[in-house]
Amino acid sequence: MQTAVSISIETRGMLFDMDGVLISSIGSVERCWKRWCELYAIPNAADFQVPHGIRAADIVRMLKPEFSEAQVAEGLRIIEDMEVEDTGDLRVLPGAKALLAKLPPERWAIVTSATQRLAIARLAAAGLPMPERIISADMVERGKPDPEPYRRGAELLGLTPADCVVVEDAPSGVGAGLAAGSRVLGVLGTHSPDELERATWIVESLEAISVTAHTASLELRFAPSS
Repeated sequence: MQTAVSISIETRGMLFDMDGVLISSIGSVERCWKRWCELYAIPNAADFQVPHGIRAADIVRMLKPEFSEAQVAEGLRIIEDMEVEDTGDLRVLPGAKALLAKLPPERWAIVTSATQRLAIARLAAAGLPMPERIISADMVERGKPDPEPYRRGAELLGLTPADCVVVEDAPSGVGAGLAAGSRVLGVLGTHSPDELERATWIVESLEAISVTAHTASLELRFAPSS
């Protein structure tokens, strides 16, 4: 088998998706959405496949297109409460803690499709550092795959999207990062290489990435997945 050649790139900032990149909450997500679907009498609730990387409010609208905005807000509150309480099997993904520890706090942000309350609860349960800068689902008008979340994330760092590398595990997030104008590093786990094929590069996990912080830039070195 051919060994992938390590490459080195420079960037000024990093924008991380949370679920599927830094932590895995897939058990909670699937359990809670199935409960939500049962509560709202969605057909075949037990077989519902969660569209990862999409804001909960947008999933509520997809499942209940007849809902008013007030009903969407109530549905969102219920799924958020469920997920905040269900963190028992949440885990930190390989390489996440070590990578974040090497990044200057002003050089990275989390850009997540979770609400701010849920994101904070999951990061606390995982024991990961709380970022100084975060863009959550309830801070944007349009969620991924729209580029707004990653544009806003870059602004928090005082950078342009082109100055940043987006780290994503889901096709919707890859599309959002590219549309914003960033290079995108896809991380395998929740989706196949074929599903992430639009990413600029793909790695097996964050363990594959080493980082060196310089005065005005970050040097990332990794071996892309073959």
